[in-house]
Amino acid sequence: MEFAELIKTPRVDNVVLHRPFYPAVEGTLCLTGHHLILSSRQDNTEELWLLHSNIDAIDKRFTACCKKLCMEVLESSTHVLFVGSLGTIIIKCKDFRIIQLDIPGMEECLNIASSIETA
Repeated sequence: MEFAELIKTPRVDNVVLHRPFYPAVEGTLCLTGHHLILSSRQDNTEELWLLHSNIDAIDKRFTACCKKLCMEVLESSTHVLFVGSLGTIIIKCKDFRIIQLDIPGMEECLNIASSIETA
């Protein structure tokens, strides 16, 4: 099975990239079979291309911005949603770079993190 088939969420908008000594960049995060790509929203002036093989370790953190909990019952299954949640993935690279991605939505963050860990 190809890695590209295991990617649950291939694209997330409104992701904020934090790196030491650089200003924060907001953009779209795309996950491909070989790369993690972040493209800036400001006239595409900034792009980050990170090979999966360059990732050494990742750390996940979650924050509920609004402590509001929504429960829906649909067809005898219960779905729990955290409204206003924010997930953070900290990527430690083999070339000693540390990259922090703030991803809106806990589910998207978990999907991206599990896909990176699978690579």
